[in-house]
Amino acid sequence: MTELPHANRRTILKGAAVGVATAALSPAVAAAPRSTATTLWYRQPATLWTEALPVGNGRLGAMVSGGVARERLQLNEATLWSGGPYDPVNPSARATLPEVRALIAAGRYADAEKLANARVMATPLTQMAYQPLGDLILELVGAGEASEYRRSLNLETATAETQFGIGGTRFRREVYAAPDDDVIVVRLQGDKAFGLSVGMTSPQSGIDISASDGVLTMTGRNGARTGIAGALRFAARAHVSAVRGQVTAAGDRIEVRNARSVTILLTMATSFRRFDDVGADPEASTNAMLERARAKGEPRIRQQALRAHRALFDRVRLDLGETPAALRPTDERVAIDRMADDPALAALYFNYGRYLLIASSRKGGQPANLQGIWNDKVDPPWQSKYTVNINTEMNYWPAEVTALPECMAPFVAMMRELAITGERTARTMYGARGWVCHHNTDLWRATAPVDGAQWGLWPTGGAWLCTHLWDHYDYSRDLDFLRSVYPILRGAALFFLDTLQVDPTTGGLLTSPSLSPENIHPRGASICAGPAMDNQILRDLFDQVGRAAKLLDTDAAFAAEVAAARARLAPDKIGAAGQLQEWREDWDMAAPEPKHRHVSHLYALFPSDQISPDHTPDLSAAARRSLELRGDESTGWATAWRANLWARLKDGDHAHRILAYLLGPARTYPNLFDSHPPFQIDGNFGGTRAMAEMLLQSRDDELLLLPALPRAWGQGSITGLRARGGLDVDLRWRGGRLDEAVLRASVAGRRQVRLNDMKIDIDLIPGRTVRLRGERLIVA
Repeated sequence: MTELPHANRRTILKGAAVGVATAALSPAVAAAPRSTATTLWYRQPATLWTEALPVGNGRLGAMVSGGVARERLQLNEATLWSGGPYDPVNPSARATLPEVRALIAAGRYADAEKLANARVMATPLTQMAYQPLGDLILELVGAGEASEYRRSLNLETATAETQFGIGGTRFRREVYAAPDDDVIVVRLQGDKAFGLSVGMTSPQSGIDISASDGVLTMTGRNGARTGIAGALRFAARAHVSAVRGQVTAAGDRIEVRNARSVTILLTMATSFRRFDDVGADPEASTNAMLERARAKGEPRIRQQALRAHRALFDRVRLDLGETPAALRPTDERVAIDRMADDPALAALYFNYGRYLLIASSRKGGQPANLQGIWNDKVDPPWQSKYTVNINTEMNYWPAEVTALPECMAPFVAMMRELAITGERTARTMYGARGWVCHHNTDLWRATAPVDGAQWGLWPTGGAWLCTHLWDHYDYSRDLDFLRSVYPILRGAALFFLDTLQVDPTTGGLLTSPSLSPENIHPRGASICAGPAMDNQILRDLFDQVGRAAKLLDTDAAFAAEVAAARARLAPDKIGAAGQLQEWREDWDMAAPEPKHRHVSHLYALFPSDQISPDHTPDLSAAARRSLELRGDESTGWATAWRANLWARLKDGDHAHRILAYLLGPARTYPNLFDSHPPFQIDGNFGGTRAMAEMLLQSRDDELLLLPALPRAWGQGSITGLRARGGLDVDLRWRGGRLDEAVLRASVAGRRQVRLNDMKIDIDLIPGRTVRLRGERLIVA
């Protein structure tokens, strides 16, 4: 259910939903923030989890409620999942697959799906779930009625702040996550002496909480899921110190009296080392991290945390202008549902997407999952795992183009591990070389098909993930990186060389069994052979393997074999309704869900560039027709994908209309989290990428400036976007027309720059800035 904002209210805060304050608030008098495009702010505490504000350092996450008398920080640690190492491959799968393929070839799709469900799918049928660690609870002693309340999240400083007054005392509470020191810091200040009680809770099992010498310690174990026993231990430690106050242990709590300032340093860890190793010591590691942080001190921690965050966040700046609507609190801006009157809301959403990626995906952590790093449920929706038939990929769509390539580090690390577990799945399930990943994976890097054949028997997830490794190379042109991941790309291609089937009608090659993700075709099943998306993804994978082999001067014979297989993949087809066909047969118009959320067969338009208005106008028109038939409004992430697709079609006004829906109350929660519903973070990342696509697109050595600029953004600027080939781009426009483009290259080469119908070839040299003026792209 979509939760609507709670704006302009006077209420007694019960704290039932998120453990917030129990004091009454007087009417808010807080002023608007200095920057309406980099600050989320509110006149009341959160009463729902989707109103709380997220902080994170890639490994540790917290949702800050902004309570008054009682504050709750809901806590996550990136490696706390249910279960333990396991191999889910069904032992009967390999012997059954030939029969499944035969049924598909005979057109008996429902029978093939039934057999696959019985004898091919993973055991267990579901994967493990991402878990909440617990809560840090802060209670002000003797708190009464609160006044002058304001809470905010400053995206530039990555700090959540709450300000209020109680009984003549003004309070200010700050929360931030420090990446270098691996702690979450809470600092509460009052202009008069106050008392505070600090405690912890957890929904996990085997919980033990103790307090001693100003340190609160909580330990426990993860839970089992679907027959896979819990194998992880975890620990959380909070050190509490005070200025002008007394800190004492009281059973399982820390009590502070007569303080003017309280600082809490919090860290968490599990026994996880790798998908096959759970032998770490979380109590020792949290103790060591806390001791290092205490020795450094909060001022230095804050200074380094700010420097680490701004080193990434400050690379890109977007200005779309500001109207009086931007002066409202964030929840009111969303509830009004008038983004056309509030261009700064789009800029705020763009900046928030980049902030969320920085906070949930840093080196040493795990990749951003379905909820990034923030989850409050032991049984979260879709287990809050990695769904690789769109959602995990969408999480990383902004990484390269919005200048956050470092955020790819956990993704790349996961790919190296999937190639290990996926090799076992390829061998035992298919009798194939190489490696495979189906439509989901988890902390334990399970790669077998899960959930049910109608969703999970899709072998192309690993291949799609591989395209992000190529993109990571292509934006930087770092040959050392490409060399390091070439074995992963090669292994993914090798799997398909071994498993592609011959189409008896055409002699071409096709995947079987497979499906067009999560969509049922008119023959009563999802399962099929050779859906359009598979061919499109494999064309990219095979091309990228061939290009990588040539660049690295290696593996010529294998590259030739891959190229030959690519040539035998079916081309994209246009159906009778003028649409791009989703399946080999022209089934689209008879499919049971004509408005289906997935638009898998449009992968070739975006995120790939196999289809474009400039180079393949007929297929581009067919893709447009498919989008018209699917409709604009869908789930959160699916709406974001549609915005990207319309941007690729160079229809900026249509893309903007979709963004307006995405940023409205139906698909955005008060804290700007994307509403699937429920919360899924991929829509945030997809929306951020869509805005970038509207302003800049690049393919190979071609650069498109303002390709889908909407009329609503008549004047603005953006600095620091990245294009393929080691290129940084700044843009400024007025009256809907380019004023200036600034290009800075880190790799030498010729680029073709396009603006509407104007083209210009430019030779770029590292260290030399090129300025292009006006619609005629005059070199300044």
